[in-house]
Amino acid sequence: MLTLLRHLTSSCCYGGRRSIATIISGMQTSRLVRERLKEDVDQMKSKVVPALLVLQVGNREDSNLYISSKMKAAAEVGIEASHVRLPNTVTQDEVLRTIASVNEDASVHGLIVQLPLDSVNHMDVELVTNAVSPLKDVDGLSCINAGKLSRGDLNNCFIPCTPNGCMELIRQTGVNVAGKHAVVIGRSKIVGAPMHDLLLWNHATVTTCHSKTRDIPKQVGRADIVVVGAGRAEMVQGDWLKEGCVLIDCGINHVADASKPSGKRVVGDVHFASAYQRAGFITPVPGGVGPMTVAMLMQNTLLSAQRVLANAGRSL
Repeated sequence: MLTLLRHLTSSCCYGGRRSIATIISGMQTSRLVRERLKEDVDQMKSKVVPALLVLQVGNREDSNLYISSKMKAAAEVGIEASHVRLPNTVTQDEVLRTIASVNEDASVHGLIVQLPLDSVNHMDVELVTNAVSPLKDVDGLSCINAGKLSRGDLNNCFIPCTPNGCMELIRQTGVNVAGKHAVVIGRSKIVGAPMHDLLLWNHATVTTCHSKTRDIPKQVGRADIVVVGAGRAEMVQGDWLKEGCVLIDCGINHVADASKPSGKRVVGDVHFASAYQRAGFITPVPGGVGPMTVAMLMQNTLLSAQRVLANAGRSL
């Protein structure tokens, strides 16, 4: 575990407390996860090759970059990945028919619909994501998988990739979640809400903060574990934090920076410079949660193929 954590300092203190946190490297952790997945895929290839299909509507540049990283990770671990891009003139019914066709294709174990849907026509995102078979919903976004997670049926669902990656990063710190007070900032269906459920069913006491929460700094100050997915650049300040806490930053924001060739830089939802002087462990942005999200997508795809294989064995 210690090889996954990079100490910025081991002895620098101020006023009797640690002055700099330990960085939890998502790059290193995701690499180890991918290495493990590759071994598992190699062992099962004689029986079945895990297969992932990424369905894209339109041609957004940011979506293309995300898809490229997923295809690269799949190739690295031995998962067969295919990319289907529908034009931005496609109708909702055509998207649903495509999803239905993939649902019926036994050779595909995982199906993800890349969001946002870039179409000139109206798209009901909830309807589209829920059209994906729960058995192939490796993003964990369908209401079936979300419902199972909320009920604590963790072994019979797909856990959304970003919260699952966050949990893996927390494990790397050696901190036991059970009995800890966790605060999740944000309640999105992709990060905040499932993160709450995942921490809860791992036996933490969980508080969710959102736009209507009063005195968020006070809530954060009680937390042993803080997961931030608020979508606000550098919102969480170091003086909010309980000393020595675990701090997971899911934010990806662009702020102006004249020193960069692009005129901007990427920051998280946490003010890193002040937070790393207070937290015990902290994820960087970039290089923290992002790589873990892709690694967990590969893990879910492998899990789907393993379940298919297990069900085939029981039916013999």
